[in-house]
Amino acid sequence: MSEQPPRILVVDDDADLRDLVAEFLGANGMIVDSASGGAEMDQRLAVNMADLVVLDLMMPGEDGLSILRRLRKPGGPGVIMLSAVGDDTDRIIGLEVGADDYLAKPCNPRELLARIRAVLRRRQDGGGRGGPERRFGMWTLDVMQRALERAGVPPVVLTDAEFRTLSVFLDRPQQVLTRDQLIDRGRGIDSDVYDRAIDVTISRLRKKLAPDDPIRTVRNEGYMFTLPVQP
Repeated sequence: MSEQPPRILVVDDDADLRDLVAEFLGANGMIVDSASGGAEMDQRLAVNMADLVVLDLMMPGEDGLSILRRLRKPGGPGVIMLSAVGDDTDRIIGLEVGADDYLAKPCNPRELLARIRAVLRRRQDGGGRGGPERRFGMWTLDVMQRALERAGVPPVVLTDAEFRTLSVFLDRPQQVLTRDQLIDRGRGIDSDVYDRAIDVTISRLRKKLAPDDPIRTVRNEGYMFTLPVQP
């Protein structure tokens, strides 16, 4: 049986852009639907869950960041954000809220296609060398859902940046890792944005892993993950 083509939902208030992207992705083997905003997106997803949403940042009514926050849940689709605003701050916010990738508009359709394939591949692979679950201390990381679980605590969903950073730590516990090593080994999103956001990402990871706080700052060197990781 052949593998089902990925299902992509393009959410943008620009009808011409929606049609252009949908036609190009469809011609490259993907099942594509489109929506003009958040309400129409909800209707489309209620009928067919998407593997990935291409989401415009600036839209009338509910904006892209608000929609992105709603999509960030266990089992939710991947998200690539598009924005006519190319400011680094907007990119960092989008990635930290939970976008898997970010492209400035207008973008080359071939680059968008490559980014979509990369995000889908990362989500399918799970991002780490372990199996579908990775255990450390009292925690379990559900690799496919990108969620942290602990007895008595509701699942905690990780952003892409948080998930990739934690995966690097779990591959190398009790080792001092510099920021450059974390960026290089967790590569998959824009490295410049990731560099400026790494401290924020680790700060958020610490909050989500409280009260254990297993990430220790090693002065003038980097960070170390202190909890033992089960093989």
